[in-house]
Amino acid sequence: MVKIRNFELMAEKLFLEGELLGFIHLYIGEEAIATGVMANLRKDDFITSTHRGHGHMIAKGADVNRMMAELYGRTTGYCKGKGGSMHIADFSIGVLGANGVVGGGLPIAVGAGLGIKMKKADQVVVAFFGDGASNTGAFHESLNFASIYRLPLIFIVENNHYASTASTKETTAIENISDRAVSYGIPGVTIDGNDIIVVYEIAKEMIKRAREGGGPSLIEAKTYRIKGHFVGDPELYRDKKEVEEFWLKEPIKKFEKKLFELKMLNEVEKKKIWENNQKEIKEAAKFAKESPIPSNKEALTDLFVNDSGYDY
Repeated sequence: MVKIRNFELMAEKLFLEGELLGFIHLYIGEEAIATGVMANLRKDDFITSTHRGHGHMIAKGADVNRMMAELYGRTTGYCKGKGGSMHIADFSIGVLGANGVVGGGLPIAVGAGLGIKMKKADQVVVAFFGDGASNTGAFHESLNFASIYRLPLIFIVENNHYASTASTKETTAIENISDRAVSYGIPGVTIDGNDIIVVYEIAKEMIKRAREGGGPSLIEAKTYRIKGHFVGDPELYRDKKEVEEFWLKEPIKKFEKKLFELKMLNEVEKKKIWENNQKEIKEAAKFAKESPIPSNKEALTDLFVNDSGYDY
């Protein structure tokens, strides 16, 4: 969680300084979800991510050097600088890609789940998406298909209260998105997405169920998007007091407090954890900045595959 937080703080800083271009969507305040879920996954398990996907990547084991290089648009990045913040992928660790399309990762996750079932393997797929994506057709089609074929899939909706600039209260007719699971005959549960222990335990249960052939499930992890929709968002749609209130409930402080109470963490250890991660992220930023920019000749490299059977 601390590594994710420091990566995001650095990305925010670099963007505001004009070092990064495009859009940056921060995962600050939601770190417990990715971390708690991914702690239950194997390297060969799959995930699909979202436009707010840095946390998912890091928790699944991505290289922060290559991630930062991708944000910088450098050749050493995961997509050689062509994907940017919203399109990082690493098949070697099971990350089938972040996705700039809201809900776009859901059908991809279903396809991966179908592939696993056809191969009779014991992997699972986790599809991360937001509350806004739960109101798209892709959500309902994906849950329906996954349920019919009992795919090894865990749908995780990160309900951070806002779909872009719209409050969930204004866009969603029900209080708990997990209630929609009953429409597809699968388990659905709503949890505190800021409590990493709760996230870990519920994810463990649903992942085990999917791995053993029990089929899909829906977990709604309620959290809060501490920062704006993107870096630079004026946030005219919400009260600053609301944000301040949720800062007090953010997952890292919450977990640190618990660890202190259990005497599993002290100030010296806490300081060391933060300093080590800050150093790693600073080094990643340095690596990225010093990496080469793609040449014009590389513009079309890796974009097309000749699958026609003809030798052009």
